[in-house]
Amino acid sequence: MKIFAEKIAIVTGAASGIGQGLAHELARRGARVVAADINGKGAEEVAGAIQAGGGQARAASLDVSNDSAVQKLVEETAREFGRIDYMFNNAGIGITGDVKDMNLADWRRVIEVNLWGVIHGVQAVYPLMIRQGHGHIVNTGSSSGLAPWPSVVPYTTTKQAVVGLSTSLRSEAETYGVRVSVACPGFINTQIFSSMKYVNIDREKAMRELPFWGMSPDKCARIILRGVEKNKAIIVVGWDAWLMWHNYRIFPGAYIWANRFIVKKVREQKSG
Repeated sequence: MKIFAEKIAIVTGAASGIGQGLAHELARRGARVVAADINGKGAEEVAGAIQAGGGQARAASLDVSNDSAVQKLVEETAREFGRIDYMFNNAGIGITGDVKDMNLADWRRVIEVNLWGVIHGVQAVYPLMIRQGHGHIVNTGSSSGLAPWPSVVPYTTTKQAVVGLSTSLRSEAETYGVRVSVACPGFINTQIFSSMKYVNIDREKAMRELPFWGMSPDKCARIILRGVEKNKAIIVVGWDAWLMWHNYRIFPGAYIWANRFIVKKVREQKSG
């Protein structure tokens, strides 16, 4: 817990879900948190709640798909505090449906946020951390970054890319004293399911099919930070994520074959 005390941490996507959980948990452990989100008001509310609880935080309105904005936030934070110890590239969005029903605009938006958003964060903070000689970049992937998952193909594409980016960069970064980890949660009870775009899918039907056993964002954040403390390369969160990863590694053919039942289930939720 002491490794976070008085450390400077930027958390993107901090207005809700896992990002909000990370911001609060980091503050509870003594970190100075920059809570960044495209929802500026939501980020202010999170920072305000942290301050009201005796923690240290400030808010920032940030669209992670804008590289200049991400660079500016990193530079401003470094000037204010003299360093950045942790960069949590957490912001993400989802989309569900058959690829045949999607268009390029659907793909672009998910890639801009989920993949380019992470790249922008890495490119902005990594040179700074190299100059410092220390720092930890934590990217939020997903269980679908470890194993294929139909019906959310653009999302899965970006999360598998984030896992590859993180694990590859880790080997380069360690020679400079910089750590890189990727968090891969399973089903977490966040707003992503209610806010994501449903393409030719009945939202209400889909929401009724969500599993009841989803982990809370706060518990997810605690597990992620425990993994960060141990400098884990891949931080798998939740038994469902472990089960997916385990089964895909050992029985890849059977796992992919079983995915046809997911496809069938999702197609039963089609709108109209």
